[in-house]
Formats: sequence, structure tokens, C-alpha cells
Amino acid sequence: MLDLVAGKLSQMTPQLQKAASWLLENPTDISISSINELARAAGVKPNTLVRLARTCGFDGYDDFREPFKEEIRRGHSNFQDRAAWLQSLSRTGNLGSLYADMAASTISNIETTLSDTSAEKLKCAADAIVAARKVYVLGVGLNYALARTFSYLAEMALDNVASIPRDGSLAIDDLARASHQDVLLAITFKPYRTEVVDAVEVARQQGVQIIGVSDSAASPVIAGSSHGFVAGTDTPQFFTSNVAAAALLETLMAFVIADADAEVIANIKDFHERRHTLGIYYSDQGSIA
Repeated sequence: MLDLVAGKLSQMTPQLQKAASWLLENPTDISISSINELARAAGVKPNTLVRLARTCGFDGYDDFREPFKEEIRRGHSNFQDRAAWLQSLSRTGNLGSLYADMAASTISNIETTLSDTSAEKLKCAADAIVAARKVYVLGVGLNYALARTFSYLAEMALDNVASIPRDGSLAIDDLARASHQDVLLAITFKPYRTEVVDAVEVARQQGVQIIGVSDSAASPVIAGSSHGFVAGTDTPQFFTSNVAAAALLETLMAFVIADADAEVIANIKDFHERRHTLGIYYSDQGSIA
């Protein structure tokens, strides 16, 4: 789109050139601002933007604007741009389209993520977890909750799982005694967190098996790892979506439980029975059971 506008620049009238030049320098604003706001910022009349769209082969300005909006919906922009676009939807009362886009991207991410892996790949990763002396699960920032949830579920059945970094510690310190007998499950998405990438590199040097979960096969936690899983993260929101990664990790946990011996089922049963006995779960009778 930008190349198209730039290619026609020399053929435009002075007013169209003025509008086109401003849009070429501020392409994100096309998706987040109204036509009147853009016209004021560019120093032209709104009708000039309509004529610009038609000069580029579009029926109207809305058709011209759509590819720029799609670029943000697909996540190909920075956090600030996407946040501004969301606010623009609120100003125009167009939150219905945001709801539809959120639903579509969530479903698409999960479908793409699970279709791009296989039962065989998941079983291989689950085998490594079950056979490991110790399993370290690493996620920070947005992915801290993913790592902690996986560890929480695993700890009900297994006694070899730990979420890192521990409070007041560094991930690389927590891996100081890790070896080829151990597994590191590392989660990070663009922009990749340095402490996760560094921890993965240290673990590799120590012979630890790496299970990487990220948004690209070229991610530093997947490339060169024993097991790698790519999770879809596209979203119209300003932050990275981790819904598909959560679905992937839940599926991996199901494979871990299926892969373990009968003692694991007994461990899960004992875990919940003890919680009921201690009154941790709320009873249906309206009192603590």
C-alpha cells in the first residue's frame, strides 16, 4: 500500500501530494484516526483523502484504509500503535468489530497451534518430562502465569517439577545444578525476554534437554532445542495473546499424566482428598468442607 502511494506521488496534484506525503510518514495514524482527524493533521480537506484513495484505485477512503487496519489487527505493529487503535474503536462506538476480531483471532490461534503439532511430538516431550530427574519450568512477565500453572498442575502428580525463577532468585542461578538428567521447559514470545534466552543457553551448555514454547520456529528457545512448539499469538490487542500457548501446555500436561505410571493417579487423588479434609475447598452446603 505504501509503495502504491509512493509510486503515484509524482502524478498527483499538489494537494494530493501533501496528503500522500503525510500519510507515507505516518502510516499507523491511518488505522487509528478518523478521516477528519487525518485531514487536520495533514493540513488538507477530508475530500482530498477521498480523492487520494480513488487515485490509488479504491472506490472510497474506507476501502483504502482497511489494509492499514488489518496490519494492526494481525499484530504487525508496536504495542503503542495497537493501544491507540483500540481507543479509536471506543471513540467511534465500533467495539462490536473488536469483539468479533478477538473471538476470531483466539479460535484461529488455538486451531493453528494444535494443528501445527502432533501427538507424536507431544508424547516425546511428555516422555522427557516424566523421565527427568528434575523439570524446570521458566516463564516471566506475561508468561509467568503459564509457567506457574503448568508447575501447579504437575506438582499434584509429580515431585520433580519446579517453577523458576524462584522469588528473589535468577533463572540461571536456579539452573546451577541442572544436567543432562534434567529438562527445562522455557516459554517466551516476541520481544523475547533476555533472562529466558540466557537461561536456555546456560542449560544447553550443561546438557539439559530443552522444551521450547514460543511464537516462531526461529525463536532462540526453539531453534536447536530437543523439543519445540510454536504457539499462535496474533491478536487485535496491544499485548501478545497467550491463549493458544495455554491450550498447548494443557494438552502437554494431559500427555504427561497419560504417560506416567499408576502411582500418579493415586497422587492426584490423595492431593484432592487432603484438600477436602483440610477444608480448602468450599462445600455445596455453603460452608467450608
